[in-house]
Amino acid sequence: MSRNQNASTKIKMRRILNILFLFCGIGFAQTQNFEGKIIDADGNPLEDVAIYDSSSGFHTHTNSSGEFNLKNVTPGNLIKITFLGFEKQDYTISKEDFNKQKVFELKEATLSLDQIVLSSNRDPLSEVIRVELQTNPVKSSQEILRKIPGLIIGQHAGGGKAEQIFLRGFDIDHGTDISLAVEGMPVNMVSHAHGQGYSDLHFLIPETIKNIEFGKGPYYSDQGNFTTAGFVNFRTMDKLDENMVSLELGDFNSKRLVGMFQVLDKGYSSAYIASSLNLFDGPFESPQNFNRFNIMGKYNYMKPGEEELNLTLSYFQSKWDASGQIPERAVADGSINRFGAIDDTEGGNTSRTNLLLNHAKFLPGSKKLKSRAFYSHYDFELYSNFTFFLEDPVNGDQIKQKEDRNILGAESVLEYTGRELPLEMRYSAGIGFRYDDSNLNELSRTKNRKELLERLSYGNIDETNLYGFLNTEFNLGKLQVNPGLRIDYFNFDYENLITETYDNKSEDKVFFSPKLNFNYTASADLQIYLKNGIGFHSNDTRVVVARSGEEILPAAYGSDLGLIYKPGNKWILNAAAWVLFLEQEFVYVGDAAIVEPSGKTRRLGLDLGARFQANDWLYFYSDLNYTYARSIEEPSGEDYIPLAPEFTSSGGLAVENLSGFSGALSYRYINNRPANEDFSITAEGYVVTDLNLNYRYKNIQLGVIIENLLDTEWNETQFATESRLRNEEFPVEEIHFTPGTPFFLRGKLSVFF
Repeated sequence: MSRNQNASTKIKMRRILNILFLFCGIGFAQTQNFEGKIIDADGNPLEDVAIYDSSSGFHTHTNSSGEFNLKNVTPGNLIKITFLGFEKQDYTISKEDFNKQKVFELKEATLSLDQIVLSSNRDPLSEVIRVELQTNPVKSSQEILRKIPGLIIGQHAGGGKAEQIFLRGFDIDHGTDISLAVEGMPVNMVSHAHGQGYSDLHFLIPETIKNIEFGKGPYYSDQGNFTTAGFVNFRTMDKLDENMVSLELGDFNSKRLVGMFQVLDKGYSSAYIASSLNLFDGPFESPQNFNRFNIMGKYNYMKPGEEELNLTLSYFQSKWDASGQIPERAVADGSINRFGAIDDTEGGNTSRTNLLLNHAKFLPGSKKLKSRAFYSHYDFELYSNFTFFLEDPVNGDQIKQKEDRNILGAESVLEYTGRELPLEMRYSAGIGFRYDDSNLNELSRTKNRKELLERLSYGNIDETNLYGFLNTEFNLGKLQVNPGLRIDYFNFDYENLITETYDNKSEDKVFFSPKLNFNYTASADLQIYLKNGIGFHSNDTRVVVARSGEEILPAAYGSDLGLIYKPGNKWILNAAAWVLFLEQEFVYVGDAAIVEPSGKTRRLGLDLGARFQANDWLYFYSDLNYTYARSIEEPSGEDYIPLAPEFTSSGGLAVENLSGFSGALSYRYINNRPANEDFSITAEGYVVTDLNLNYRYKNIQLGVIIENLLDTEWNETQFATESRLRNEEFPVEEIHFTPGTPFFLRGKLSVFF
């Protein structure tokens, strides 16, 4: 190449580069970062406010100081600012806004669907539940879990026993496959005397609930043990809007007294006390003699943008009698009626004391350190008789399950949302532990609650869970990629007190749980997600040592493909198709002190939901849930999973603040389902409707609560059980059930001050 040709080539290249730099310069000039800060009416910074650029589809959130940085915006772009509980703001960006930080002040407003933004950094469905808690507050401890879409509960041994739970094709019993927590403090009891995961939520006073966070499937790195079908975390109020005293009186000798009082509200500090007393005999021929006392105190210190501290102390105790589950044949032949009993000496008592500390420190550089510590002391004693005279024709088959437990735990999590991280990255990393000390964990045969006939299981359980997790989020504009990893270490220790010689066994296990989730915000109206994760099926210490540590934490593999659609400000629609595969399901049958491995299982499902806020005072909601649940290793026709619900639905309409009136009409439905593996025995489905109405004038509110409005005859819980009555020569296997409450009317008077 000649010198002239070489010079000509350099000139051409220079011109091309100049043109490229010119276009880049134009691009840089037009696309800039928009910085701002969002505060409330008192000047306090608001964290996690969503800022959405309707022109580009990009979005961001405020940090702990209320500050945000929205990238790739140009003058004239319209941004939308939304935060639940505050009025929405629309703002058009001007050239002058790039020269300084723009400050926005949000005004408080009644919660509504209009305030919910579809964002990959938030869970819109948990925010929907917060709206529904306002429009239709929880009225009883039994109703708390019914707020979760697709979750069905049933009570089968008096009001003091924990509820039976159904979700995503699982008969979760009292908590084997769902993680329950209050402010992060676990509710599930590992290796419980009545069965793995036993979750008694009755220490939680319904009126104190602020919000319910939930997620379905094993997709969350910060959720560990019991998170197979999903998790639920209840948040209580930090501060009362007003003091309240309430009295309920109703059918079946029901009485309930509630008091809630703000005792401190000064500067950055606030505190309140809440208490309740419940009395109830129930519709049974043998009165339940149920009583429960609750008290809770919560102290809150909050210095916006710097530090938050919550200290909660609660205590509850409960005592009850029960008529138990009765066989269909005894009702059919007239021996007893639906509310009679074969053995009315069932019942129990329990108590729990909780001390919980939550602390958050806002650090420089968009970091936050969250710490939690808790202690619980728990007592439990339960008397049951499921088989009547099958094992002991003379004394009967009454059993006692008892334990005394201490629970200790702590967790620290570092959250970081720094701007210098690549790809708009956010992460949280945490470590923690939980230690359960269950003493004199007992299963015994007894007579009339007094005489000890035989100990079937008796020992001390020590179970330790150490864990760490890393959750990352990469924001690629409309697409967010969320990889996560969790590691759990378990130490299972069981001291058998029945054997004459010292018998103590211990096993260890480590489990890795990777997660990979995708959220695509197609527009302000549509979000599509794909969740993938591996978890593990929880296990009981007695199962672990019985199997010498072999195959003790079988894996659970799950995927969800779903969407959330918001066609306008009044509607939110959601749909999800999902699959969950379990390597093995171990069941510790606490009523018999035996281990029942049930093999590999597969569940396929479809969840559908709709919410419609017609106006400021009328709200509609409905959820439909279908599950196909089968055991993989059993032949066709013998592969049903007992009591796994196939189709459930719940919903209703709620009225709020209509000329002083409020209330709700709600329903819940579950279809017929197999009670055994070959579906030769059927657990009958039901649909039940409830109604509540309230009228408030100044500081007085009158209310009416009706459970089972249509007086439906329904069976709340049902089991295929082999039993023998006193006059029978041979045992019979059939449905044993607890009858659902008939028409149940209560009146309520509340005074606010």
